[in-house]
Amino acid sequence: METIRSKYEKVVLRIATPYATGTGFYLRDHNLIVTSEFVVRDNPEVIVEASGVERQIVPVVFTDAFCDLALLQPRRPLDLPEIQLAEPSSLAVGDRVLAIGHSFGFPFMAVEGKVKNLAYRLHAQDFIEIDANLPRGNGGGPVVNIRGEVQGINTFVAHKPDRFDYALPVAQLSERLLVYEAAGRRPGLRCEHCERRTFAVEQEQQSCTHCGAAVRFPHQLPVYYPEGISQTIEQLIEEVGHPAPLTRRGPNTWELKQGSARVNISYYEKNGLIIGDAYLCELPPDNEKPLLEYLLKQNHDIEGLTFSIREEAVVLSLLIYDRYFNQDTGSKLFRHLLEEADHHDNILVELFGASWRKTEDD
Repeated sequence: METIRSKYEKVVLRIATPYATGTGFYLRDHNLIVTSEFVVRDNPEVIVEASGVERQIVPVVFTDAFCDLALLQPRRPLDLPEIQLAEPSSLAVGDRVLAIGHSFGFPFMAVEGKVKNLAYRLHAQDFIEIDANLPRGNGGGPVVNIRGEVQGINTFVAHKPDRFDYALPVAQLSERLLVYEAAGRRPGLRCEHCERRTFAVEQEQQSCTHCGAAVRFPHQLPVYYPEGISQTIEQLIEEVGHPAPLTRRGPNTWELKQGSARVNISYYEKNGLIIGDAYLCELPPDNEKPLLEYLLKQNHDIEGLTFSIREEAVVLSLLIYDRYFNQDTGSKLFRHLLEEADHHDNILVELFGASWRKTEDD
């Protein structure tokens, strides 16, 4: 299983929208990314990233909310390993599988489990029931057999005493791939009225070709535009040289890289807090006292910023209430955080023996 795990660590992609994050996987033969519909819901395009694949915006081209499946089509083929889809009838109860996920902000996950049920019926759809216990946030990732073939797509986790995971069988994916390509790879969806798959014949078409009901194909969905404080934050992100859409990591959450530091920005509307956390290096393996003493002194000297330690990582943080936040104050504070983060990361490594922090891209 370790060889399979290593291979899929290169193929699985992280997916983010302004509303959610999740996982997907790339089918090189089709130049398509597969994920769950709920991950990309209401978005005409999403952000994807993988080890060896730069962060980019990819359009959604097909959605099926009934079986929780979506297809994304990169504008250019991705340089990722080829993976195979399993034969639909090749899985049996008791077989070992790997449930795989890698959402933004979380480590790569490959959890081994066994198949408990091949036809768990839910909303007129059969799902594979697995005892893998994959953590939340990994929907859209592949379920893989011991031969390294995709047997299903992680859909959801049920919180009950035995806690099983559920996956859409690969037969559903294979069938939709054939239908999508037979339709000329045009934008499509499964109509919520007649439950049949329909594809846009014309760019402006907004009706199902089967029942005539009003629909909006993926490319016709409105592009997200932030408002209020979120808009100001994105303007500041652009001001310091980062394309704001590529930094989105879910509701009011952004992530960007400045020098050697990775910076997470979050806005909590309920309490009005805006927090910027710059994750720097990791503590030295021994004799960390001089570094800690240096950080304590910096907390006294650096205005508006605070050093802390989180799981062996040094973090430089900014905190401000939204009532005091505007374009002018935000610009000064963000630039101050980014400059100090990059500056101190180098000092802590070169003078105090700290280690460069490994990220999910390494």
